[in-house]
Amino acid sequence: MSADNATLLDSLLFPPLCGGWSNRTEGAIYHLGSTILFLGYMGGSGAYGCLFIFGFLSPAFLCLALWGRLTLCGADVFTWNLLLLLACLLQIYHLLYRLHREGVRGEELAALYQAVYLPLGVPVHVFKEISHAFGDRVVELRAGETYAVEGKTPIDQLSFLLSGRINVSLEGQFLHYIHRHQFLDSPEWESLRPNEEGKFQVTLTAEEDSRFVSWRRRRLYMLISKQRYVARLFSVMLGYDIAEKLYNLNNKLYIKSGVLLDIRLPSLYHVLAPSSQGSEGGSGSDGGGGARDRRGREPAPAYQSPDPAQPPPLPPYPELEAEPEPELPSGEDSTSLVLEDFADVAGSLVDYGSERDYLR
Repeated sequence: MSADNATLLDSLLFPPLCGGWSNRTEGAIYHLGSTILFLGYMGGSGAYGCLFIFGFLSPAFLCLALWGRLTLCGADVFTWNLLLLLACLLQIYHLLYRLHREGVRGEELAALYQAVYLPLGVPVHVFKEISHAFGDRVVELRAGETYAVEGKTPIDQLSFLLSGRINVSLEGQFLHYIHRHQFLDSPEWESLRPNEEGKFQVTLTAEEDSRFVSWRRRRLYMLISKQRYVARLFSVMLGYDIAEKLYNLNNKLYIKSGVLLDIRLPSLYHVLAPSSQGSEGGSGSDGGGGARDRRGREPAPAYQSPDPAQPPPLPPYPELEAEPEPELPSGEDSTSLVLEDFADVAGSLVDYGSERDYLR
């Protein structure tokens, strides 16, 4: 037994030297199989990398099995390569089955995942749970059909637009559009607590044929309460969506001079306060106009005059009295009418050529 082991060990450590290289080639099938085998091992990791590897190994082992059967006439070479071919085919079947089971079903849902959730780094299994919450069902809304009516439709769901365009209006006046990959009712969703009920304050009408997915309120709250990751995901998406809607409304705030009133600037209350204070001071002067110096400029207010002895106290901030809201005529926007009322007030934003001049 020891002599056999020594002989085997010697043959492995000190193999016999070849007397010379043979000039005989093994044929095209052998070289083709070796080339495909070399390309197959260049695959990467992951499910698709394994699919690439086994996809190349299968034809490679097929060529080597044919080479062992037709050229070499060796039963052992043919059998081993045939077994390796069957193993690769089984691996390919397993990978395809796993990708089909873990993948997103439906073209629209797959496009939704690729466009919205994949850039956020959401795993496929989390998206499948989210899609399972709305039943993997896509709802169609024809052009002219209404999704919600102000004061009538209850807030009992959250919808996400996949395609089309939705018109948002209030008392017949257009507010803004809702485009694809935006929530239909994110402000209404955020305005209510889980145990509260409410109704839409705006009307949503399909401008064109649209398709959307919808989560029932109770079912979505159950999913959010169970998974913190999904709760954070919806919090980010809803916050971004509401900000987009606010900026869409900001695009409507134009005044007569063509200046765009940015919502990031001070509100109308802060803009009009200094002018209203100046108008109050000017009403008590002679001739209805404020006192001016020799150069025709208005003197600085008393609280702005330098006093080295004692700093002057800050004046009280004026309060605007609430006035009854006038009835708006048909065909005009409420925001434009409000800005037209303040267009002639001195010191407001309309007296400046641009927002940059006003901020100076």
